[in-house]
Amino acid sequence: MQLSSADRPWNGPPATGFDTPVGIVGCASHDTFNFASSWKVDPLPACLKKRSLGRLGSAEGNGALLAFLIAIKDGLPCDGEGIIVRILVIGSGGREHALAWKLKQSPGLDQIFCAPGNAGTAQLAENVAIGASDLAALARFAKQNHVDLTVVGPDDPLAIGIVDLFAAQGLRVFGPNKTAARLESSKIFAKELMRKEGIPTAQARTFSDSNEALAYCDELQFPIVIKADGLALGKGVIIASDPSNARATIDAMMNQRRFGDAGRRVVIEEFLRGSECSLHALVDGTNYCLLATARDHKRVFDGDHGPNTGGMGAFSPADNWTGDLEGRFNGKIMQPLLRGLGSEGITFRGLLFPGLMIGEKGAQVLEFNCRFGDPETQAILPRMKSDLLPLLQATIDGKIGDCTIEWDERASVTVVLASAGYPDKYETGKWISGLAEAAKLEGVQIFHAGTRNVSGEIVTAAGRVLAVTALGPTIEAARSRAYEAVSHIHFEGCHFRRDIAANIGAR
Repeated sequence: MQLSSADRPWNGPPATGFDTPVGIVGCASHDTFNFASSWKVDPLPACLKKRSLGRLGSAEGNGALLAFLIAIKDGLPCDGEGIIVRILVIGSGGREHALAWKLKQSPGLDQIFCAPGNAGTAQLAENVAIGASDLAALARFAKQNHVDLTVVGPDDPLAIGIVDLFAAQGLRVFGPNKTAARLESSKIFAKELMRKEGIPTAQARTFSDSNEALAYCDELQFPIVIKADGLALGKGVIIASDPSNARATIDAMMNQRRFGDAGRRVVIEEFLRGSECSLHALVDGTNYCLLATARDHKRVFDGDHGPNTGGMGAFSPADNWTGDLEGRFNGKIMQPLLRGLGSEGITFRGLLFPGLMIGEKGAQVLEFNCRFGDPETQAILPRMKSDLLPLLQATIDGKIGDCTIEWDERASVTVVLASAGYPDKYETGKWISGLAEAAKLEGVQIFHAGTRNVSGEIVTAAGRVLAVTALGPTIEAARSRAYEAVSHIHFEGCHFRRDIAANIGAR
């Protein structure tokens, strides 16, 4: 529902006698409701009907109504579900901090909770001490605190069915259900679907017996790629350069269970050559809307050396993406994928993040992810000028085809600061200095990935600690500003790559 200027009598003082909408906060319940009802608002937003009207006269209830009326004043769209006023963001990383940061900017927002969150999210939201995989506790919290929308950040809760649980309890949630999330939680499921639909991807075979997998390696040309079937925190993809490396990887995954049940089955596929590109699409089951492109850096050391990580940096837009590639991506990847899911009786609603390899054969799918990328999200969202909240709503409601997104023309570069030893063993609890100085730089936003507050001091709490993002008129300018910000930040054992977004045309 969209109110025209004729429908919203804001030019004169309202009937209650208040000169500005701010006055509404202190008014009595009856007068507030009459004032809201005098506006031609039908249907009354669900966020008011279902919980807020009962508390009008309180700061919380009047705050919800105030957010709604200000939205009407500004001509913001309001559908039958109404303006969302309370959001729960699930997760504790840099991606979740970026999502909370962006959602905080929505004019219809009243409050954000983060579960469990980090020291960064605590600066703009209320952190809740519930783990991202404690589904029952999360659902209970959402009900007790009248959460209007839950946004799921990590892949694990999606894979174990958080969307199914929330939906069964009448809780509104953004993300694909457990069946649709198998696109990410099972590399074998995704590979078989791509093969069935003719989606361009690397040739591959799947194995549940380590001896058969080892024998197959003897037939291949190296390098090859070995993937754990399940989720492994972004570390379950190994590029094996020779037979010895391949045998060690298969033994670690399948016999030693380095990744637990995630490595019980593996995919062995050809090594694709080219440059990678990360795409994000809001998918409502039938239609989709692409976000800005990005590229990430997965290896831990400069020059793309060392083991894979969850991501050491990213930049947006991608320098290897063209309109022609996008046309072929739509026709050869996205449309066949949605058709194939439909034929399996699967409806995908949420964020789909295909990782692509751009080479001589065009765009080929490396993998599908069913959530916002990390650190891509930290590079993409600062460039989004549109309100993220109605986009998530439209995705849930099957209306994303009606949406367009406005983007900042500036580029962004994100540099990840990690603990020494990551992605293997590392220490935590290291005091971080220089955050305030870095944040003062124009165009810089610091997203916390693994931090906690100890007696007022910010300390490290995970492998990836911070994601420093900067905007600039060019990739080079954004990169320079990002590293300027990084130079202000210090903690013992701080490790970061110094070649993020460097020589981009050659990558």
